[in-house]
Amino acid sequence: MTTEEEKTTAPAGSARRAVVGRLSWGLADQAASSMSNFAVGVYVARSLGPTAFGVFSLAWVTYGVVLGASRGLATDPLVVRFSAVPEASWRAAVARSSGAALGLGAAVGAVCLLVGLALGGNVGPAFACLGVVLPGLLLQDAWRFAFFAAGAGKKAFLNDLVWGVALVPAMVVAARVGSVAAFVLAWGGSAAVAAGYGSLQSGIRPRLAQARGWLREQRDLGYRYLVENSSLSGAGQLRAYGLGAIAGVGAVGAVRGAELLQGPFLALLMGLSLVTVAEAARVLRRAPDRLGRFCLLLGGGQAVAALLWGAALLLLPDRLGELVLGGVWHAASELIVPATLSVAGAGLGTGAAAGLRALGAARRSLRAQLFASVCYAGGGLGGAAVAGTVGSAWGVAAATVGSSAVWWLHLRAGRREHHVNSIPEVRTS
Repeated sequence: MTTEEEKTTAPAGSARRAVVGRLSWGLADQAASSMSNFAVGVYVARSLGPTAFGVFSLAWVTYGVVLGASRGLATDPLVVRFSAVPEASWRAAVARSSGAALGLGAAVGAVCLLVGLALGGNVGPAFACLGVVLPGLLLQDAWRFAFFAAGAGKKAFLNDLVWGVALVPAMVVAARVGSVAAFVLAWGGSAAVAAGYGSLQSGIRPRLAQARGWLREQRDLGYRYLVENSSLSGAGQLRAYGLGAIAGVGAVGAVRGAELLQGPFLALLMGLSLVTVAEAARVLRRAPDRLGRFCLLLGGGQAVAALLWGAALLLLPDRLGELVLGGVWHAASELIVPATLSVAGAGLGTGAAAGLRALGAARRSLRAQLFASVCYAGGGLGGAAVAGTVGSAWGVAAATVGSSAVWWLHLRAGRREHHVNSIPEVRTS
């Protein structure tokens, strides 16, 4: 029986249960990822204080830039083109895409190592250690994409769970050392453990030698996704560096503290394409007319959940806030409202972004992301120049909410184009 025949003969109830099951494992995986990221941030903030936590945040933001590049070149095309395909095709694609992620981590990691050694001071060691752990970090993320493309969200969840378990002793050792570099090594080293486990789970070895072939074959999507993802993470890095220059490194720590308070939703947004792009691609193949509703439910649900979480944070007593973030709490608590609006706007926009990725409308998603990134960096730096850390947070909130509307306009146009292109030509002669 062919794939198309299976789609037409499978009971509707079974299909719905399969979707719910995949999304449930996706949510479980994101919960595990969220908890790990939140725990790392809180532990480091309490152990190092505002200034050193700001240095750690700069390394974290830099990792985000490299991660976006890796996803754009290596794993976003995998999810778009190799979701719900025969296992042999999936395995061959995963070997090449994971090899590309590992190779990129090694190349950029070497640059970070050299830059960190050259910088010295407080920031240099953190970047040098980031360079050492980048290959493991990117490979671990590549396995998660691969598992979700195959509809095996349970394996992605178990992989993140292994990372979380490995983090516990690593963070305890780092706390005894008491340096930013030690925490970076602990965080990235535990990711390398999960990356090794991912290879055992899949039975696939990353093919570094085939990485160039993968990049060449996927260049029509990969390079556009590279620019798109890099513009997003690059805007965040530009804002962080600019805010540090305008208001000091402590301001970067305050912003990161506010992000930690939004941790469950920020982590969900960062890794959203692991679940939603693959699922949106399945919806598009099965029932194209339902794609818009799927994306609206996805984005709207996240936005509402983010607003409810922000409202709960406003009721958090200072005593509990200090217990979580230590000395970072007072500066971070002033940013709860704009940070909540930013996450809600981003959540609404990611629903449309998933739809555009599923459509393969790389040009439209690139335009929307470039617009959003320019607004993000401009709002963050412009607000910082006018009103410091609080001004930066409100500038980003306004930019994010406005950009979500642009994402939905592009999705509407992309769906219309897909509908026109899918209508078969009618010959009259």
